[in-house]
Amino acid sequence: MTRRKKTFPILEDIKITDVAAEGKSLVRIGDPPMVVFVPWCVPGDVVDLQIKRKKHNYAEAEVVRFKEYSSTRIQPRCSHFGVCGGCKWQNLPYDEQILFKQKQVFEQLTRIGHLSLPLPGSFSEDGRLEFRPILGSVKQYEYRNKLDFGASNKRYLTREELQAIENNDGKDFLAAKNVPALGFHITGAFDKILPIKKCYLMDNLHNEIRNDILSYAISKGLSFFDLREQVGLIRDVIIRNSNSGEWMLILQVHLDHSTSELLKETEEQVVELLQHIADTFPQITSLMWIDNQKCNDTYGDLPVKVFRGNDHIIEHMEDLRFKVGPKSFYQTNTDQAYHLYSVVRELAFRNRNIEDKALTDTVKPLVYDLYTGTGTIANFVAQSASMVIGIEYVPEAIEDAKVNSQLNNIRNTLFYAGDMKDVLNDDFIAKHGSPDVIITDPPRAGMHPDVVKTILRTAPHRIVYVSCNPATQARDLELLSDDYELRVIQPVDMFPHTPHVENVVLLEKKWKEC
Repeated sequence: MTRRKKTFPILEDIKITDVAAEGKSLVRIGDPPMVVFVPWCVPGDVVDLQIKRKKHNYAEAEVVRFKEYSSTRIQPRCSHFGVCGGCKWQNLPYDEQILFKQKQVFEQLTRIGHLSLPLPGSFSEDGRLEFRPILGSVKQYEYRNKLDFGASNKRYLTREELQAIENNDGKDFLAAKNVPALGFHITGAFDKILPIKKCYLMDNLHNEIRNDILSYAISKGLSFFDLREQVGLIRDVIIRNSNSGEWMLILQVHLDHSTSELLKETEEQVVELLQHIADTFPQITSLMWIDNQKCNDTYGDLPVKVFRGNDHIIEHMEDLRFKVGPKSFYQTNTDQAYHLYSVVRELAFRNRNIEDKALTDTVKPLVYDLYTGTGTIANFVAQSASMVIGIEYVPEAIEDAKVNSQLNNIRNTLFYAGDMKDVLNDDFIAKHGSPDVIITDPPRAGMHPDVVKTILRTAPHRIVYVSCNPATQARDLELLSDDYELRVIQPVDMFPHTPHVENVVLLEKKWKEC
């Protein structure tokens, strides 16, 4: 017997009151109040809601109809808003977006980290803790330096398109469904690609390149990847640009290896496509391609072939140059990355407290840069340090970090590859010395508990903790709170129109009486 799915009643005339994580809005309903999460709304909207899922202490709902639009709401610039899922906050003015992000940092540090904080933009009563106002992004559009577009032989159809097809008795369904697409993956559906006509997150040249590739491929009858059957030629397009004016394009394809003739034929099709791209867009200084036969689009373990130009592009930051290859990580908001790293440098080397007797203005500190990636922060702060030692899990990233030191004639950096909890141990510290400053920029999961324990044993004078997830940062700060005092909180917005926020904090060692 099939269990019937429970249907919930429609809630009428509900006024949205706040913004939640993951880009959703929320309202509290009932007594005791239950939190209801709603997508695509802004505070002040009055709506009728259909509950879709209900748990013990929260529910998820969709808007059935809008009764009244909020005075805060603005018209999204992008025609794909509400379907793409990338820029969930384009219907909010930017100054409102960053205030909600600042509030998110405050709530997560207090609720999860159990920290007592002053309000954003103020100091604690004793003046020892500063919660700085969030740094908004220099650009709100065209701020990204990298976008990744998936390909599919069957494009995603929106509700409106499906309704229009149904109204036409379904005659156009198969024709519409079998149109190939080059665009973004639909959230929660691995095989659904939404065709993108114009995205505002990157310089408009990327729209021209992507749309031209799609048009050319269709005109030449090239096959697009079938995400379920794992067949088809065109698989993925990655576009990067840099503040030096250089452009990189990486074309992922799926050559047909079933026979030597088909392999030769599909490779010739790829070469012709690449030549067309090279001829049409001379701005591309690094044109590469990858034959990916795997079940996913990751290519860290695959060879990258250069068709034309260099195997990298160059980013500039102050007087430094950073080499960015096809597998390199680099902050995707170049202008804002500079402001983020400037905050890190300022907090790591600002005027020391009188208690910090081991750190004086005339002695440069030893710095450990944990989760160093391609060494961008390590190289950026090296001039202010006696030595910077970077540790990162990905060996290729460490090789990039070494190259970037060489490129900038920086001689006081050392880089090591390996799992952080295994590399950063007592023997490593005995060999290289106890750090005066630790800079840590872990992934979204935060720091492993063993890493936190090692940091506590190492007892640096200060810790600068950069996080892309204030929730896990809050957890780690609580683990450090017995030995370290929180001195500065600085949120930084790297991704306008999304709910994501970076947060930088400064911790200083508590000096206890013997």
